[in-house]
Amino acid sequence: MITMRGIMNRSNHDEQTRHGDRSPGSASGNRKKPDHAVHSRQSENESDKSSGHSGHEQHEGHDKHAGHSVEMFRTRFVVCLILTIPALIWEPMLQDWFGYQAPEFPGSDLIPAIFGTIVFIYGGTVFLKGAVRELADRVPGMMTLIALAISVAFIYSAAVTLGFEGHALWWELSTLVTIMLLGHWIEMRSIFQAQGALKELAKLLPDMAERILEGDRTEEVPVDQLREGDRVMVRPGGSIPVDGVVEEGKSAVNEAMITGESNPVDKQPGDKVIAGTINGQGSLRVEVVETGDETALAGIMKLVEEAQGSRSKSQDLADRAAFFLTLVAIAAGALTFAGWLAFGRSLDFTITRTVTVLVIACPHALGLAIPLVIAISTTLGARNGLLVRDRRGLEEARNIDVVIFDKTGTLTLGEHRVVETAVGSEIDENEALGLAAAVEHDSEHPIARALLNSAREMELEVSGAKDFKAIPGRGVQATVAGRELKVGGPALLSELQIDPPDTVQKAADEFSKRGQAAVYLVEGDRVLAVFAIADAIRPESFEAVKRLHEKNIAVAMLTGDSQAVADSVARELGIDTVFAEVLPEDKAEKVKSLQRENKRVAMVGDGVNDAPALVTADIGIAIGAGTDVAVEAGDVVLVRSDPRDVARIVALSRATYSKMVQNLWWAAGYNIVAIPLAAGVLAWAGILLAPAVGAILMSASTVIVAINAQLLRRVAL
Repeated sequence: MITMRGIMNRSNHDEQTRHGDRSPGSASGNRKKPDHAVHSRQSENESDKSSGHSGHEQHEGHDKHAGHSVEMFRTRFVVCLILTIPALIWEPMLQDWFGYQAPEFPGSDLIPAIFGTIVFIYGGTVFLKGAVRELADRVPGMMTLIALAISVAFIYSAAVTLGFEGHALWWELSTLVTIMLLGHWIEMRSIFQAQGALKELAKLLPDMAERILEGDRTEEVPVDQLREGDRVMVRPGGSIPVDGVVEEGKSAVNEAMITGESNPVDKQPGDKVIAGTINGQGSLRVEVVETGDETALAGIMKLVEEAQGSRSKSQDLADRAAFFLTLVAIAAGALTFAGWLAFGRSLDFTITRTVTVLVIACPHALGLAIPLVIAISTTLGARNGLLVRDRRGLEEARNIDVVIFDKTGTLTLGEHRVVETAVGSEIDENEALGLAAAVEHDSEHPIARALLNSAREMELEVSGAKDFKAIPGRGVQATVAGRELKVGGPALLSELQIDPPDTVQKAADEFSKRGQAAVYLVEGDRVLAVFAIADAIRPESFEAVKRLHEKNIAVAMLTGDSQAVADSVARELGIDTVFAEVLPEDKAEKVKSLQRENKRVAMVGDGVNDAPALVTADIGIAIGAGTDVAVEAGDVVLVRSDPRDVARIVALSRATYSKMVQNLWWAAGYNIVAIPLAAGVLAWAGILLAPAVGAILMSASTVIVAINAQLLRRVAL
């Protein structure tokens, strides 16, 4: 489970990383609560009403949709669409084009002007206010272009209606505003859908909880009234309201929405539970450990929000492109206006060309191209157990040459297990392990726990033992099913003065060469089996290394263990480079040594002493079950603590970058052809674009960019 009791500031971990303590406790002393609280559903609703975009759409303090909402754009689009219909029906040019006669009555000739003015005031105000904000912030952009285009069209059309010679652009103005509103509605709805992960995460937390009182009575209270040490009842099918520890009851809990684990996880007294997960068929009594913004869910929400708000190199490029495209559009509009007047064309024709240039060059799609991909990729990552803390780190992942894994707790379980067994001719491996685990059942020694845990994971029956007795410095003995058995290391064999069979001895010698502890099972004067006890390799590590090799990425391992132990693990996994016997303070130097070879390095770690290496690497990947300091130092957090997810990060990075490039080319590239066409370079051939057609083309590019970004959801990680 990811530990999120306050994401520490990066500056706080410098002092801690001077020490080699890997224990989780070492990271908790200086923890502090996050500066922000979890977004409740109420705060989300308020933000929906007040802001159309979250922080990642803000360009250094400027938000083109500040004060807007999806609903507002939808309403204005629908109203303006209805108001545009009369302006189209009574437009004389359209009547000539399509050969129909609109009903005539006193004042009917003013219908396009009246409805066009209403559309300009009601629908166009959004863009006019946006332009004022852009100019005040000295960041002219799409709002400025749209405002300029519709203002020129309105002023010119009003002048024509009042007697100036020319052709009014009321129907073009009405359709232009309506299509622009449609484009912004589509854009905002797409981004809100992409950011839906935050709202869905917030919905996981129940509003009320059932607190247990004295006498086993319960009362229903708001979740925010729960405090550490309280006890809550979680009934079958209920959502767990807090991070806590099971005191009583057994059940299976669906944690897929937090950890990505597809199968329900069995829970019994002493096990941890996570806020927002769903209880199964059993009833649980849970002691509250963390509430509110200290829960794992709150931490995940914070990371998702930070990632969607973080900048990327591609976003910076898009912002610069949008700024320069705005300047180009204004310059092109000015040149179009001056050029056609110089060629003696009418003011009507000249203004129409100018308005069309301003509309078609609007970098609307460019403003959507990167933010939408960022929102979707971050959400996609979160759903796959990849929490992106820094967009730039994820962006670097596509260029990684080598991934360095910390061994203990990352490639291995960080717990001792039986990793290999050799037996004589009288017994099989499962029976030997079951007997050894039974003998060690009452022992607290780490070797005993390794034998017991290994037997349980293999679902072996562990019989009851009698007459348990420790043999100081040698091992233990007990009677199992009437058999007097002993378990111990080489010292036990020396004391008993017995030699193991050749097959067992050969295996024990090999275990010793690999730096693994050899533990023997003895009955009388016979050695029945020998077990290799070591930090067990995660089953997922084999596939993790294979997937990275398939992507042409080298794999290195970093550990403080002996060279023999490190080489053994590396051989088994097929790791390319091994750094063994590395002191905690030297881990970052090993990262630098690879970087000096012009390699882009990703570091994967879980402990306090991994933090400097995580920060030093081109991309730091923190194992979610690790300490808060490691999580804070990483650019990406693996919720599931699954090393296979490193390859998924690379896949997500490459797919995200591909979509960004595609969107940038489509959003900006089509202007190479569109702007000259809008200016009328093919007027001699009778090819002219009306302002409304320009608006349709511009809006179409926005829709294509949005659809292309949504296709990122289909990428298999």
